[in-house]
Amino acid sequence: QVQLVESGGGLVQPGGSLRLSCAASGFTLSDYTIGWFRQAPGKEREGVSCISHMDDMIYYADSVKGRFTVSRDNNKNTVYLQMDSLKPEDTALYFCASSRRPIGSMRGSDYNNWGQGTQVTVSS
Repeated sequence: QVQLVESGGGLVQPGGSLRLSCAASGFTLSDYTIGWFRQAPGKEREGVSCISHMDDMIYYADSVKGRFTVSRDNNKNTVYLQMDSLKPEDTALYFCASSRRPIGSMRGSDYNNWGQGTQVTVSS
């Protein structure tokens, strides 16, 4: 069964850090482009970051550039999203997704396999 499972969300104070994990089962993550997305209540889904299958190029949304870092551990078949200097506006449900596209994309419509999401809340 092809599945993505996110974990690592929680409640953190502004300025704090969290590391989200996206673990794959039923397929090899490194064969796919992996994206991180988030959706806050009342807002549209937003692309946060992605790592491309073809050349491991990494892309970040301007809103998280310099604060978030994506990485991949092929031995654990897991992609991580390290989130530092968190702000209240980072509060959202975070999803990872996989795509057969060889090049990274921040468009949700380019991804066809999604995890269930993990909640991140940044509040004092």
